[in-house]
Amino acid sequence: MAVDKIKEKRELDKKIVGEFAAKLVKDGMVIGLGTGSTTAYAIKKIGGRIRREKISVLGIATSHQAEMMALSSGIPLTTLEEHPVVDLTIDGADQVDPNLHLIKGGGGAHTKEKIVALASKRFVVVVDERKVVKVLSRAVPLEILPFARAFVEKQIARLGGSAHLRMAKAEKAGPIISDNGNFIVDADFGEIRDAKKLDLDLNQIEGIIAHGVFTIKNEVYIGKNGKVVQLKK
Repeated sequence: MAVDKIKEKRELDKKIVGEFAAKLVKDGMVIGLGTGSTTAYAIKKIGGRIRREKISVLGIATSHQAEMMALSSGIPLTTLEEHPVVDLTIDGADQVDPNLHLIKGGGGAHTKEKIVALASKRFVVVVDERKVVKVLSRAVPLEILPFARAFVEKQIARLGGSAHLRMAKAEKAGPIISDNGNFIVDADFGEIRDAKKLDLDLNQIEGIIAHGVFTIKNEVYIGKNGKVVQLKK
């Protein structure tokens, strides 16, 4: 299959599963809006439903990117302070394993994503089939206090990982800064056989504000060959 055809198929699968998730939104809901290319299709579709069906929903954005897309799509926004319980959150993932454990944070928005997911009655994850793996292996994004960088890197080494500060691609641009004003560090642990243990271990390290291992209850839907499939344990 030609490269262009592969990309076209992948994009179609993202669109199909993202728009599927948008159909789960009901009138009167408060919805969490995740970050990423697949979730973007859901956000646009929700905006379209607001215009066509006149449904009333409020969105809570997990990043500046999601906020801008929601506003351009016509989704009114609110905050967790005003609505601490979220009916439904739609988000993507960088990797999903057979236990429905996730690695998130490729875009550095995992802190807000995790908070909103934990505040949600229902957490729906949408991915294309490339994101489904037998074993999690992607480097785990960490949002850390800049002050604690050296300390955190040392603690990651004690856990058997190697941590690297995420840098902007432009020459001499410096470290990437999160929406919250902190550093993003990527911690590589190789194959992650016990995601729950790593989740707990990372939670114990002072200086880490949030990490990208998600072991919370979720529903995972996959865009595959033009169809939507639910991944189950």
